[in-house]
Amino acid sequence: MRRTDKINYYLDIAETVAERGTCLRRNFGAIIVNRDEIISAGYTGAPRGRKNCIDTGFCIREKLGIPRGERYELCRSVHAEMNAIISASRNEMIGGTLYLAGRDARTGEYIPDPAPCSMCKRLIINAGIVRVIARRNRTEYSVTDVRDWIENDESLTGQFGY
Repeated sequence: MRRTDKINYYLDIAETVAERGTCLRRNFGAIIVNRDEIISAGYTGAPRGRKNCIDTGFCIREKLGIPRGERYELCRSVHAEMNAIISASRNEMIGGTLYLAGRDARTGEYIPDPAPCSMCKRLIINAGIVRVIARRNRTEYSVTDVRDWIENDESLTGQFGY
């Protein structure tokens, strides 16, 4: 038997968390880990008490043909990263790593270039998280040093990199 490495162990957990997602387009799962301990988890879904897209049967962004990375203010969902962050104290998150995994809700395929949106990046920075690891497929992932987002502020250049 081969033991799963630590990064894929946490990515597997984030992927399982994503299975609770309620978005009709993409479902992500996020976990925050610090000092080898899971601090919190979050998945894509409507705010508590509101109907989810899977309950309403439609996605307004899809209906309007809005591409990925644009007009998130129209979306019913709270992103997985946001839900993980609001479920933890900042003190626990400082110096931590956010693990992110996502799949297309219709096809089940991995999101090939997963990355937090500009709003989630701001929350990640303020939470004190220092690294984001995002699963590209079953065997590959990207590692981002959050300092890069601070030093290369896309809000000043208009290049949001979705």
